[in-house]
Amino acid sequence: MTWADRVLPYASKQDGLITAAQCASAGISADQVKHFCRTSEWHRMLRGVYRVWITETTRTDDRRVMIRAATLSCGSDAAAVGLSAAHLFGLPVDDRDPVHVAVPGTAAKPRRIQDAKIVVHQRILRAGELTSVDGIPCTTPARTVADLLLTTDRLTAIAAADASLHAGLLTEVDLGLVEQMLVRRRGAIAARERLGEVDGRAESPLETRGRLRCADAGLGPDDLQVEISDQTGLVLARADMLWRRHRLIGEADGAEFHDRPDALYRDRTRQNDLIAAGFAVVRFTWQDTLSRTRLPSMVLAAMRAG
Repeated sequence: MTWADRVLPYASKQDGLITAAQCASAGISADQVKHFCRTSEWHRMLRGVYRVWITETTRTDDRRVMIRAATLSCGSDAAAVGLSAAHLFGLPVDDRDPVHVAVPGTAAKPRRIQDAKIVVHQRILRAGELTSVDGIPCTTPARTVADLLLTTDRLTAIAAADASLHAGLLTEVDLGLVEQMLVRRRGAIAARERLGEVDGRAESPLETRGRLRCADAGLGPDDLQVEISDQTGLVLARADMLWRRHRLIGEADGAEFHDRPDALYRDRTRQNDLIAAGFAVVRFTWQDTLSRTRLPSMVLAAMRAG
């Protein structure tokens, strides 16, 4: 039996990873592991964790692989938390942040392991706050959102919470559970205020950011994801944001979709139909939401023009 045959039962379920303990169970000695790493057949990911193959047929999300490697390296009680747990659930977070893993304990100060991209926290996590994604232990969606509300910036936290509702990872009822998880934690007051701004109707982080920028300027939309019809009842569009009195529509303009020629043509036709029906349209991009004032100024100008 080859070494590949012996590691397959482990690596096939772990994104091509295997631990030192699993190697021992499979009859692969420490000297053999060192040899495989020296000859580049294996790649050492973290202490006691190796990637034994990287081929097109087994390649997966590299961020997920690193998160799995971190939990394997930190022991059987380790779990991905915060932004790393959010990534596993497919929530919109920045993957340039270090991988965050929690191990049992009460100390508040995080510690780093051998890789500067990994941060290990000591936290007490109850059984009901833990789950797994593809075999990677992590905090539940509710606990993950609670952590993000406490530890990340407001726009990122609310966008992730919006996305968790929109994807069905959480329900409106679950938001009460999230609030309970904030009790007696540092920053709980601000986090509860953020929780009150969550709206699962947002279909993208850009829509969330646009809504919050407008709300902060006292120009919050009256409604979200509203069907707009002409006088015959024909549905012309579904507006991301709507200010009814001003007959003003706010549209999130995500480049990944709207830059395609066919999409540009449909967008132009759709906007012309809306204008003919008596609506003004403000389209905004990610860049427009980086400033606190740019999008509100665009909305206010459109309101005054109407």
